[in-house]
Amino acid sequence: MVKKLYVGNLSYSATRDQLKDFFAEAGEVVDSVVITDRATGRSKGFGFVEFAEEEQAQKAVSLFNGKDFDGRTIKVDFAKPQQSR
Repeated sequence: MVKKLYVGNLSYSATRDQLKDFFAEAGEVVDSVVITDRATGRSKGFGFVEFAEEEQAQKAVSLFNGKDFDGRTIKVDFAKPQQSR
């Protein structure tokens, strides 16, 4: 049922649209986000991509983990549930 992926080691210039376009090869991307620092607005170097179907997310992990994205080798894995603070 996990359809959300963690994407790590992003370049600081990566945008949510770039993520969405890059991962669209694996299937329908429902949402993408690059996590930014609240104080500075600068990227923290990671983000999340959510797919419409679990099979598409699995395909994306196998296709893109360890691949080059914007000059960086990215890490793609299933996102862990967010923990309460």
